[in-house]
Amino acid sequence: MSDKKLKVTLYRSLNGRLKSHKACAAGLGIRKMHNPVEVIDTPENRGMINKISYMVECEEV
Repeated sequence: MSDKKLKVTLYRSLNGRLKSHKACAAGLGIRKMHNPVEVIDTPENRGMINKISYMVECEEV
């Protein structure tokens, strides 16, 4: 099963953000800034990435 993956990296701090935006970052498995995380490309993950797109950079793996 070869699912597409996305590499998501947090480039802006989570301090002072909305609770729902912090929850999206946690849901994607992001713990620290500049620490890339690989997630499966699903509509749910895409939605979370779109919601916090001003804080993260995303690229296909």
